Amino acid sequence: MDLRILLSSVAIGVLAAGSGWAQEDGDLATAVTTHREMVVTANPLATAAGAHILKLGGTAVDAMVAVQTVLGLVEPQSSGLGGGAFIVYYDAKHQQTITLDAREKAPAAATEDRFVNAGGFINAWQSGLSVGVPGVPRMMEHMHAKYGRLPWQRLFIPAKVMAQRGFELSERTSSQVAGLLAANASCEEGERLFFRDPIAFEYFVNSDDCSAKPAGTLMVNKPYANTLKALARWGADAFYQGPIAEEIAAAVQGDLNIPGDMTTDDLANYQVVERDPVCMNYRGHRVCGMGPPSSGGLAVGQILGLMENRPDLMGSEPLDVDTVHLFSQAGRLAFADRNQYVGDSDFVSVPVAGMLDEAYLAARAALITETDMGTADPGTPPGVVSLNGPDNTAKLSGTSHVSIVDRYGNALSMTTTVESSFGNGVMVRGFLLNNELTDFSFAPTDNQGNPVANRVQPDKRPRSSMSPTIVFAADGKVELVTGSPGGSRIIGYTAQSIVNVIDFGLDPQEAINVPHHMNRNGRTDIEEPIPGVTWEYDTQALADALVDRGHSVGVIAQTSGLSIIQVVESEHHGMGRKGKRGKHHHPHTLLIGGADKRRDGTVGGR
Repeated sequence: MDLRILLSSVAIGVLAAGSGWAQEDGDLATAVTTHREMVVTANPLATAAGAHILKLGGTAVDAMVAVQTVLGLVEPQSSGLGGGAFIVYYDAKHQQTITLDAREKAPAAATEDRFVNAGGFINAWQSGLSVGVPGVPRMMEHMHAKYGRLPWQRLFIPAKVMAQRGFELSERTSSQVAGLLAANASCEEGERLFFRDPIAFEYFVNSDDCSAKPAGTLMVNKPYANTLKALARWGADAFYQGPIAEEIAAAVQGDLNIPGDMTTDDLANYQVVERDPVCMNYRGHRVCGMGPPSSGGLAVGQILGLMENRPDLMGSEPLDVDTVHLFSQAGRLAFADRNQYVGDSDFVSVPVAGMLDEAYLAARAALITETDMGTADPGTPPGVVSLNGPDNTAKLSGTSHVSIVDRYGNALSMTTTVESSFGNGVMVRGFLLNNELTDFSFAPTDNQGNPVANRVQPDKRPRSSMSPTIVFAADGKVELVTGSPGGSRIIGYTAQSIVNVIDFGLDPQEAINVPHHMNRNGRTDIEEPIPGVTWEYDTQALADALVDRGHSVGVIAQTSGLSIIQVVESEHHGMGRKGKRGKHHHPHTLLIGGADKRRDGTVGGR
């Protein structure tokens, strides 16, 4: 059977049965349930590919490789081979949780003043200066070698076939192309900044009128198929050495806006790093996330720990003013510490244990009152050894999140990214390069001359907000797999998803459907309801109530992309003869999935 037809049938069978959309217009998505395995992604073609691999007996890691390679093709604005990722993975056989750091690295020639004279964020974003050494290909190979089950080559077939035979351009991708084109002062070659790369321009844009190719356009990407063939045959070395690496380095060094300094040696020397998860207890659950260079695990953990210390301020509903107020104040305190202390722990001392210390969080939580505290100052957690300057910048997002649970009990939470939309806009061998280095602080020191923890340094990984998370029950079993794209808002989206499930008993889809609210130590933002996508609520009444408590409030769109799987263990009673209930009963696993309809999220599995 033609694999493209097979994937289409998988998509129709899995997604139509479990997409969660109610039949009547205006009804919200509902949770999807399966009993064996589940995958949740931001794109139906990627979900179908992952579900297909799981059906063949693949592990969560096998499915991840298929999903990632498809996402890089059909959702190139968000992730791909030219980007990086963080993974939290639970290995059921060994009952072990590991985190994998596949974050991009600065070239060896990078200096602290890299962006000082770059002309601002946009100019730096669309340049060779912004490109970090990609981590995704090495990540896929590393994880498959340790946790894969199916042959490596088989995992590339779904994306390779789609790239060769074509797929329909999504409305989301088309509209993002149009948005960037509109930001150009001119569309003339040599004058346009966005899609300045002729290859990317030809692929995404109608050259006759400089318009984005419309949704539904059949997109064929044979260079990407050839790249996948090389990876399938030779492994990640085909990316980090030889012609592909040479083309990446040449594209960076020959950037039409500002040349960069990445070399083939930088690519050849790249390695992923296994790190210890950052875990903390929340209301009897164990929440494990990614540590530095990501700030996600620490900030999500601090928000939850601060909230747990103030049950007197907690509301009874997800959108009560009490709930939103407490969550916002916890966010202020967490972001103050995040901005001050978090960077690549291979280069700077990050007080990881101190930031989650129970006594420290209790003392910080005591600062929360019934009125908004205003801009929070960082605390001094145990373990601080040096004075750093803060990095308060909040960056744009070109990111995606994947959650997978397989039939063997393994669980994977992966947030994957090229940084801003379409990375730095340059295409090599069918994939886009990232602009991850703009996640570094543009200023190496603060106003007092203190070095910023997240300053640029050679071979360093920039700070991230990606927050892949796995929550465990008191007995150590996987209970929740969650995470989201969204730049620095990822932290709030992820923490709120955990609160919605644990504190308010919502299922994953209900948790996603709740409008977002957060504070990143500035304004308190609440989400405008989206008809048919989120809960309706009285936005103005909540805003007014928050203003009465001293908040500055913004009512804005918040384009998360949460992918959540809840694992529920129940007793399954066997049936005896003639249908009578037998004496024996066995544990029965139910997987409950939710996908974010703010994007093209879908749930697959069986």
